[in-house]
Amino acid sequence: MKPWLFDILACPIDKSFPLKLYIFSFETKSEEFDVFLDIYLKRDLSYINEEKVIEVSKKKDVMYIKDNITIEYYPIKSYLELIISSINELDNIFDKTKNTNSKKCLNLIKTEIKQKVIEFLNKNEFSNLNDILPELYFLNKIKVETEIESGLLFCDKCSRWYPIIDTIPQMLPDKYRDKQKEIEFLKINKNLLDEEFFFQNLKPYNL
Repeated sequence: MKPWLFDILACPIDKSFPLKLYIFSFETKSEEFDVFLDIYLKRDLSYINEEKVIEVSKKKDVMYIKDNITIEYYPIKSYLELIISSINELDNIFDKTKNTNSKKCLNLIKTEIKQKVIEFLNKNEFSNLNDILPELYFLNKIKVETEIESGLLFCDKCSRWYPIIDTIPQMLPDKYRDKQKEIEFLKINKNLLDEEFFFQNLKPYNL
């Protein structure tokens, strides 16, 4: 599962959004997070532009932008507002992995990168997009090109949880779920969740 998918996932039972996401493991290797971080810190604009992750178009003196998160072109102000909204979704993501690089990258987005994008938006002067191009590039890489191997999605409203197994979110109605398999999933990953998590009225199963 790509972290980007979390931006649009709602509970299939009560349509609640946003959910909470607990990441148990990444399919993405630790070294790949290191590469993304290195590119960001070097701020190599020529390299970033060559990849064309961020695409800019002008129509009647209005700047439009799209990337792999927004998918479609938006006027720059609307685009930046969508990007900030996407960053805010990270407040509902909890990295429980042993991967220190992934934690570092997610924390960087929630702090330094978020602040820079907000400041750029508030200036209301968008001519020099290069000022935040590395930030936008890094966010896209983490959200779209990394892959969650195992984890758990949780709905605060109905207390249902949904496993992520082999990169696939298993978001089936209760009657189609495999109780034995999913209880085993909880047991295997119990140590990655806070004890308080299991004090809730978890549906459809609890330990």
